[in-house]
Amino acid sequence: MAPRAGQPGLWGPLLPGLLLVAAALSRPAAPCPFQCYCFGGPKLLLRCASGAELRQPPRDVPPDARNLTIVGANLTVLRAAAFAGGDADGEEAVATSVRLPFLTALRLTHNNIEVLEDGAFDGLPSLAALDLSHNPLRALGSGAFRGLPALRSLQLNHALARGGPALLDALDTALAPLTELRLLGLAGNALSRLPPAALHLPRLEQLDAHLNALTGLDPDELRALERDGGLPGPRLLLADNPLRCGCAARPLLAWLRNATERVPDARRLRCAAPRALLDRPLLDLDEARLRCADGDADSRGEEVEVTGPELEASYVFFGLVLALIGLIFLMVLYLNRRGIQRWMRNLREACRDQMEGYHYRYEQDADPRRAPATSAPAGSRATSPGSGL
Repeated sequence: MAPRAGQPGLWGPLLPGLLLVAAALSRPAAPCPFQCYCFGGPKLLLRCASGAELRQPPRDVPPDARNLTIVGANLTVLRAAAFAGGDADGEEAVATSVRLPFLTALRLTHNNIEVLEDGAFDGLPSLAALDLSHNPLRALGSGAFRGLPALRSLQLNHALARGGPALLDALDTALAPLTELRLLGLAGNALSRLPPAALHLPRLEQLDAHLNALTGLDPDELRALERDGGLPGPRLLLADNPLRCGCAARPLLAWLRNATERVPDARRLRCAAPRALLDRPLLDLDEARLRCADGDADSRGEEVEVTGPELEASYVFFGLVLALIGLIFLMVLYLNRRGIQRWMRNLREACRDQMEGYHYRYEQDADPRRAPATSAPAGSRATSPGSGL
């Protein structure tokens, strides 16, 4: 018989034991690190926005964390295996140690990071997105990104401007092992050339190089952007670069017109030199107008590039404007010819009257009869006819 409601059944003695087994098998959730915020859900998200007192990554990050963001800290130096237990005081974790096996996204922006040592991200086998933007990097180990086989996105925007040529050479070496990289952000780094290793990444889909110091791309760089076997090459963002629109820009212009879809901001590419083409869209120019400078100095050589059809057209336009102004002036004179004649007649009469007045005064002043009588000397005596003297 089934037990009635309110009476102990067969599950009564077994229920406490089942609860104990469930409690033993269940693992309590890892606590959130100090000064960090943990957001639960299908993928655990941590955001640590500490101040300058945070000088190394938190060591008590839950092992099941998927996304980790550290903003506004003072990390300065990321030593080897910094996220696998490595210590900022010099203690390094074992190379094979994996503390965060599920971490897929790591954002370390605005953390005053200056040095990335070799193996700084060891122990993060699942990391797919790494953002190091807005850090004043000065030194980069050639193996800084080793041990990241799943990395798909690397953002280094506004992070390389202070390192100089040595940092760019180290970056070129550090990018070589990232064969699975899809997105690379190098915006705002004052780059005068693109890292060769970035152009040869086999699976790269987008290279963000806007807001740099690129004056153009040479033929070798354009060839490196092509893929063998007809595979699509990476998209390239080049806006806000000081492009020099001389003869060296002809290969770039031809490449842009044949692969406009690969440069989403192609319409924003504008010339910074020569002066006559300043701020002109590159795609609106003809290759014949991209002339080479004869002189070595930019100011002298640039003038040679603009002595062509554009300057002649400006002279023709200026002449047409002057001719139009002259025609308008003649039309005004013709329409007011009667008034002008009347004005000229009045002016002539006024001048004649004025001259006649001057002539009359001159005649009056020159008449000797109107000259005043001279006075007698003081010592002489006036005599009359009847004086007898």
